[in-house]
Amino acid sequence: MRAIPSTMNAVQLVGHGGIDKLFYNTSVPVPEPAGDEVLIKVSACGMNNTDVWVRQGAYGTEDDAAAVSTWRRQGNTLTFPRIQGTDTVGHIVAVGSGIDPARIGERVMVDFSIYNRDDDSLADIDYIGHGRDGGYAQYMALPAQNAHVVDTDLTDIELATFCCAYLTAERMLERARLADGETVLVTGASGGVGSAIIQLARVRGAIPIAVTSPGKEQSVLALGAQAVVTRGDGDLVAAIHEIANGRPIDVVADLVAGPLFNDLLKVLRPEGRYTTAGAIGGPVVQLDLRTMYLKQLELHGSSQGSRADFRRLVGFIEDKRIRPLVGGVYPLSNFHRAQTDFMAKGFVGNLVVVPD
Repeated sequence: MRAIPSTMNAVQLVGHGGIDKLFYNTSVPVPEPAGDEVLIKVSACGMNNTDVWVRQGAYGTEDDAAAVSTWRRQGNTLTFPRIQGTDTVGHIVAVGSGIDPARIGERVMVDFSIYNRDDDSLADIDYIGHGRDGGYAQYMALPAQNAHVVDTDLTDIELATFCCAYLTAERMLERARLADGETVLVTGASGGVGSAIIQLARVRGAIPIAVTSPGKEQSVLALGAQAVVTRGDGDLVAAIHEIANGRPIDVVADLVAGPLFNDLLKVLRPEGRYTTAGAIGGPVVQLDLRTMYLKQLELHGSSQGSRADFRRLVGFIEDKRIRPLVGGVYPLSNFHRAQTDFMAKGFVGNLVVVPD
C-alpha cells in the first residue's frame, strides 16, 4: 500500500459569502484518525444545496430571516476554514487504535450525520462537512461507525450521488408516513432530493405526481413520476386537480415553498400531510391557519435522516430498487465551476466532484 502523504489538496470554505470564499488549497495537512475513527482516501463526493446555503450563510435565524447564519439552529458548530462535502465515497487507508486493522481496504459510503445522541432522534443533529471536515479533499477522517460497506457493483461516482439527497428524501417520506397506494405531490422534482423522492415513493408503492420547471418533464417521467405539472404554466391548483384525475393528494413533499406554499396546502386532501426539507422558491411564506386547521392538515419539517433511515437506504441500493443520477463530474481543482453549474440547475440528478 502506498504511503499516506502528510499534506493533501482540499477545497476550504474560509467564510460566508460568494464562491470566492472557496479556496483550493494544495497543502492542507492530512488528518490523523482518532482512536474510534478511520481515514479514507476519497474517490468521489457529491454536491448538495446545503453546502451552498451554508457557504452563503442563507439560513437566517428565528428572529431575523435575512440574517447571515449557518445551518444549525441548536448552536453553531461551523468554524473556518472548513472542508465541506457530505456525500463521500472512498477506501479506508488507516484506522485509529480502537478499530480493527482488517477494515483497511474497505470501500465505504459515508453516513454524514453527526447524531450527538444514542437514539434515532434528530433533535441535536449535525453533519460532516459542517461540524467537522468533509469530503471535498483527497483524504477524510471520520468515526468508524459512519463508514459503511455497501454491497453493490455501482461505481464510486454513482454511489456518491445517494447519501444526502436520498437520505433527506427518505426521511421526508418516513415523517409523512407515505403508504402503499397513496399519492404524493413532489415539487422541485428534477433536483437531487426531488428525483430521489420520486424513486423512493415508488419503492413504497405510492404514486408520485411531479411539479418541475419547463424542459425537464420527460426526464422526471423517466424517473417514475406518474404525471408532471409544469411550474409557472397557468393555474397550479387546477392543473394538479386535472392531472390527478380524481385521486386525492395524500402527501405534499415540498422543496420549493415560496409563492407555491398556499396552493400546495389547497391541493391536499383533508387530513393530508405536508413535509418539507427545502425552500428554493423562498423560505418565508404566508400561511392561512384556517386552511390548516379546518382541513386537519399535518405540517412536518424534516432534515437529514436517522440511522434507521440510512440503513433502509443502503438496503434499497443493494437491492437495486433505486438508481443513481449523475448530472456531471468535475475535478476538485475545478470546484468553482462545479458549484456554479450546480447553482444553475441545468441538469437532472446530482453533480459529483473527484479528487485530482
